[in-house]
Amino acid sequence: MSSSFSAKMELAKDMKEEDKLYRYNGVLYPVIMSPVENLKAMERLEARADDVMLVAYPKCGFNWMVAVLRKILAAATGEKAESQIPPLMEFFGPEMQQVIHKAPSPRFLGTHMHPDNIPASFTTKKTKMLVIFRNPKDTVVSFYHFSNKNPFLPTAESWDRFFSEFMSGKVPWGSYFDHVLGWEKRMDDPNVIIVTFEELKQDLSEGVRRVSEFFGFSLSDPQIQAIAEKSTFNAMKESSNDSHGQMGNVLFRKGEVGDWKNHFSPAQSQEMDTAFEKHLAGTKLGAKLKYDLYCK
Repeated sequence: MSSSFSAKMELAKDMKEEDKLYRYNGVLYPVIMSPVENLKAMERLEARADDVMLVAYPKCGFNWMVAVLRKILAAATGEKAESQIPPLMEFFGPEMQQVIHKAPSPRFLGTHMHPDNIPASFTTKKTKMLVIFRNPKDTVVSFYHFSNKNPFLPTAESWDRFFSEFMSGKVPWGSYFDHVLGWEKRMDDPNVIIVTFEELKQDLSEGVRRVSEFFGFSLSDPQIQAIAEKSTFNAMKESSNDSHGQMGNVLFRKGEVGDWKNHFSPAQSQEMDTAFEKHLAGTKLGAKLKYDLYCK
């Protein structure tokens, strides 16, 4: 891990819990990793048509797909990325944005931002975007554990309190349901592919093939198979100390489908069912999440 990251870790240790988040345009962000100057610089970031863009609401499988995409890019271009830093644009300060501006193509970029807050040039340039979603019950459980282990986020007072905050969108990067509805509008966009965490858990080889083809990388069947075998969640967790240093065990916890059953009370389960029905009934992305299969 870089010295600047270590300095940020020290800063987080000394910071009061209530000071770790701030609002920008109505949405909460972590002040140490995504200060206001980062978000302002990000608004000016110029997209390229051949950028490889990964988008996910927090805890929907972003870091898992970072590793998969890095392997796909390495197989397709012959160049291996050594970086331990997640390619989250909102984590890049103005000086890092300059580095990104000059970086050779294809650039690998990512974000947790709501689609309306992604720089407009990504739409104008028709940049291809891979979007990962996960069922909301497992997402909130993963987010809860992540907040408790991540020094840059406030520790949750309790599971019940965190659940309430998640349901009202008072969590970093905002409301899960707002994000789903934002991407619902882009479901038919040929430059957007939406893949679910559950689909990847079920058939990772097929996921690797679809993602490679979407970005225009032609990989052989043996290459796809090799990437899938090295990219199972368990394989990623085992190698996370090498790939992510001290954040490894924070970023990769269980990676299971259905862990929500160990946390939700019957009332919370009903509350989420009602919210899902209210916000996402009849939507294409709602149907793709297979709520009845994974959340009932």
